Amino acid sequence: QVDLVESGGGVVQAGGSLRVSCAASGGIFGPLRMGWFRQAPGKAREFVASINWSGSSTLYADPVKGRFTISRDNAKNTNYLQMNSLKPEDTAVYYCAAHRGLGAATSSQYEYWGRGAQVTVSS
Repeated sequence: QVDLVESGGGVVQAGGSLRVSCAASGGIFGPLRMGWFRQAPGKAREFVASINWSGSSTLYADPVKGRFTISRDNAKNTNYLQMNSLKPEDTAVYYCAAHRGLGAATSSQYEYWGRGAQVTVSS
């Protein structure tokens, strides 16, 4: 069992930046693939970004490419999502997820989930 806890959400003005973190505990951190998903009110959960165990491979959803960066620090069992040039449409609950298999962008592939962190971007 791996427990994931997100932190760092909040309220920011459009054009601003925010970093959310995801700390893993309770199990072996590697070789977990880590991902971020988000869910806005009234909308389905959608893929945001993913990173493999070594950090050598990342994947981003088109709406966040060039603005968001996913990274990880395996020594701290933590991964990060740096969000720049935020837009009101980025407002959502951001969920950290993890799994040990292949695949990166489909929520059903992920076995472990955090409870989410609210990110609100005001216009």
